[in-house]
Amino acid sequence: MGHPTHVLDRYYLAITFLVTVGCQFTGFAIAWTFQFDKITDFTGGLNFLNLALLTLLLGQEFSARNIITSLFVMLWAVRLGGFLLFRVLMTGRDTRFDEIRSNFLKFLGFWVGQIVWVWLVSIPVTVLNSPAVTERGQPAFGTASDILGIIIWVFGVVIESVSDAQKYVWRNHGGPKDRHIDIGLWGWSRHPSYFGEILCWWGIWCLSIAPSLHTGHGDSSTRSAQLAGLVSPLFTMVLLLFASGVPTAEVPVAQKFYKMSYPDPDSDVEQPSPDRDATTATATATGARESGRAPANDAWANYRRYRAQTSVLVPLPPALYRALPVWVKRTVLLELPMYEWTPGPEGGAKV
Repeated sequence: MGHPTHVLDRYYLAITFLVTVGCQFTGFAIAWTFQFDKITDFTGGLNFLNLALLTLLLGQEFSARNIITSLFVMLWAVRLGGFLLFRVLMTGRDTRFDEIRSNFLKFLGFWVGQIVWVWLVSIPVTVLNSPAVTERGQPAFGTASDILGIIIWVFGVVIESVSDAQKYVWRNHGGPKDRHIDIGLWGWSRHPSYFGEILCWWGIWCLSIAPSLHTGHGDSSTRSAQLAGLVSPLFTMVLLLFASGVPTAEVPVAQKFYKMSYPDPDSDVEQPSPDRDATTATATATGARESGRAPANDAWANYRRYRAQTSVLVPLPPALYRALPVWVKRTVLLELPMYEWTPGPEGGAKV
């Protein structure tokens, strides 16, 4: 092991923040100048990789814990960034930016938000690789938190990767237009990829915390810094559950399927197969009573049925989820009212 390089502060927080600002503002300059958004998510993934590799090399601590934690962050970043880059190249554009791409301040705001995301979520690996931890020693690899962290991260990255692949196949290889994806993990969770991402960062934090869980390693300030790394998985959860994740998907998806079944008079709606089972027919009749007009197809009924039996985040068998009381779904499984949308009078929105 070599001697760690001290840069600005003993936790590497300042240097990683400056590197993140430089990386994201460079990405913004390119994206704004050429008015395209194909590098936005890729730049975020690349930034995560840069911080993990940079702090590992600066800290010069090549123990199993530091290498595995840094490698896990880099693998997660390469997989997610690579997949999102591939997806946007195939689709041609990222619809999230249609309304802000030409607005300088709004588009800049996205990149500023990405600075906060990358820097905060990287704190566990940043502090673990910093001189504050490496110079004071740490317990041998193999503690309970190490094993737990590896298990959680592996489960998370598998769930996230498989669900992303399943959704891509569904969208690009003939999934029925009048049904929400309900194959594989998507039959047990409406957002399995978000659940996997949350698990990944809880795993990274568990892996990084061992030096502060054992007496004789580190001082109180170092332990406080490592415990503060909780901001990583907690921020990820807040972001996905209350900001750019679930809330931005649930209501638009519900509205999409409703409009497929109850289109505006002047719109063209693709008619799916007329075959209906009893459950679909019942849900369709309910939707017809709510809107006051007959549905054009089963899209809204199919979605209502899917939503009623599928957990919003934590994967659960549909039969089990249906049987759970509402208070369990609300408090434990986070089926929050803010995710709900029902058509109001004359088809208007009612959130």
